[in-house]
Amino acid sequence: MAEFNAQEYVAGLVEKARAAQKIAEGFTQEDCDLMTAAVTYELTKPENIKMFAEMLVEESGMGIPADKEAKIIGKVWGSYIQMKNEKTVGLVSDNKETGMQAYAKPMGVVAGIMPVTNGEATPIVKSNMALKTRNAIILAPHPKCKKLNVVIVDKIRAVLKKLGYPEDLVQTCAPEAVKLETSQQLMKQCDFILATGGEALVETAYSSGTPAIGVGVGNCVSIVTGKTPMKQVAELITKSKKFDNATSCSTENNIIVFEDCYEEFVKEMEAHGAYMCREGSEDKKKLQVAMWPNTPNDHVLNRAIVAQNAEKIAEIAGIEVPAGTCVLLAEEDGASLEHPFGGEKLSPVSGVQKAKDLDEAIAKMMACLEYQGKGHSCGIHTNDPADVDKLASVAPVTKCVVNQAQCLVNSGGWTCGFPVSMTLGCGTWGGNSVSHNATFKDLLNYTYVSREIPNWKPEKIEDIIDADVIAKVNA
Repeated sequence: MAEFNAQEYVAGLVEKARAAQKIAEGFTQEDCDLMTAAVTYELTKPENIKMFAEMLVEESGMGIPADKEAKIIGKVWGSYIQMKNEKTVGLVSDNKETGMQAYAKPMGVVAGIMPVTNGEATPIVKSNMALKTRNAIILAPHPKCKKLNVVIVDKIRAVLKKLGYPEDLVQTCAPEAVKLETSQQLMKQCDFILATGGEALVETAYSSGTPAIGVGVGNCVSIVTGKTPMKQVAELITKSKKFDNATSCSTENNIIVFEDCYEEFVKEMEAHGAYMCREGSEDKKKLQVAMWPNTPNDHVLNRAIVAQNAEKIAEIAGIEVPAGTCVLLAEEDGASLEHPFGGEKLSPVSGVQKAKDLDEAIAKMMACLEYQGKGHSCGIHTNDPADVDKLASVAPVTKCVVNQAQCLVNSGGWTCGFPVSMTLGCGTWGGNSVSHNATFKDLLNYTYVSREIPNWKPEKIEDIIDADVIAKVNA
């Protein structure tokens, strides 16, 4: 058998993608709208959703089928609704006042780098983003969802073929070609990279020499002030933490609770299926070793616990928990290799810290984010707008969530205004190039046209500088 040559393999994919994308450059807005509508309809038929969800759980060993079905609906429908009536072809903006017009253009061939944690919805959403913008896309799946990825892409290609459009607008890597070097070659040979994955993958994308958008590390922190009903707080947090066994990078990895309501919080969380591992207990020690076998030498998670349910993680750790336990809590006081519960966990496990007031809670949140997750998201449970203002004014994150379940909100959802996305930009805080949830608009280049307008130059400097400023300078 001939040795696999990633450079040549990817070059073949890119050649077909460029030929298809050349045809797509002549598409009308109606063509783009038809393709995305048809893909959304076909790929979210109930029988397809069920198959995708079950296949991913079986192939990856992670997550919950029913939650993955909900995720497909939420992300595919949501992202489609956002793009449905938007212009992406030709003249998309015409400002008579400034004399400026904007014409939207495709970028070319996009490399869609994808994680296993959202392997069911990401290929559909990213493909639709490319089709809406007249780009071609080549998807690179995680090794643990490569079989499902082929099934999804084949269905998208079948839709395109049926409608008379080039199938090669959407391609993926054959299962035997899903290798690190293949992804690296895609990043080098394509025109743009849309990357969702771990820190190392995103760093590779940004250092590839190809323009890229990537997402930073997730380590969401939520603050509990006790100013809202604790039952509601517990319902929201447990709902978020147990959804799809916390495959999302947006779950509450750390919860900082005011001291005066701490025990009430613990009691209510336990009533909702959480199990608390107290500081200094054998349970906490066992859980820590089970999650980070090399602690305190590194923060590498034990793969056996990733996206597993709480009872299985407890079993792996050798902890006895009540039947029906859905979340594991561990008291922590810091965020570092010596305090690993202050970091990301990719599982229904949360670190819990005490704070005497909002200032201390914010300081502890900052410590968690400096350790991991800077730029991603934070949350607060409060009925005081001043609390929100204080947190949002200083938090080095791109998303601040108020009285909501972070996992179901940060990447967009039916009850919030965040754009629905599979790639959550974390700004320069997270080493990213954007500080918003990436959408189809991020796959467009623009040509701006300028026309002459009436001269708007002021007669003298005093016409644009306030008199009090001039007086201060001249004093």
